[in-house]
Amino acid sequence: MSDPVRGRGEQQDGPRVRQLVLLRHGQTEYNATRRMQGQLDTELSELGRRQARAVAEVIARFDPLAVVSSDLRRAYDTATVLGDRAGLSVEIDARLRETHLGEWQGLTHLEVDALAPGARSAWRADATWAPPGGENRVDVARRSTAVVGELLDKHENWADRPIVLVAHGGLIAALTAALLDLPVERWPVLGGLGNTGWVQLSGYGEVPSWRLDVWNASATVAPDDVL
Repeated sequence: MSDPVRGRGEQQDGPRVRQLVLLRHGQTEYNATRRMQGQLDTELSELGRRQARAVAEVIARFDPLAVVSSDLRRAYDTATVLGDRAGLSVEIDARLRETHLGEWQGLTHLEVDALAPGARSAWRADATWAPPGGENRVDVARRSTAVVGELLDKHENWADRPIVLVAHGGLIAALTAALLDLPVERWPVLGGLGNTGWVQLSGYGEVPSWRLDVWNASATVAPDDVL
């Protein structure tokens, strides 16, 4: 796995390098029972709380500059454990919420498949497709890339110390694809994230050109599901 602080050696002679870590929340009972959460405000399970403590030990060693979280409890509670371990207060930004899944929220995967056979597969294969009453991943990327843009303006000293965004699997995949400037039709190449799995990106230059260093790293191995 790439060193999350490797930019320290590159700042002196090469371009400025900003480190960004995107961390998914711990497990919820919805994850455990394959139920669609979206923007429903679910809580961490006992396993999810253990996962949060384990990942906090790892990410705190990266010496983060800031921790910013979705306002949904499963993300915020995960972020708070990390913030306490790293000695940082947690900033909240509602734009880091998970994809709104519209009429699917609260249903199990099997229930969605019974109501609309093939729809979940179509949704996963097409970032422009939205569940009924919900939003697509392009919209999710638009609101979350704005957060990163504002952090670039706010943190003039952002370089080798990473900023950590604590959010949700669908949002993290959409944000990563957008920062990497992948063609929208190729966004599904980024697979699902495990609970408390994280992504690491490096942004090179004053107007960052982002590169993917790590996808779905994990401090623990535990069952989970996406969204």
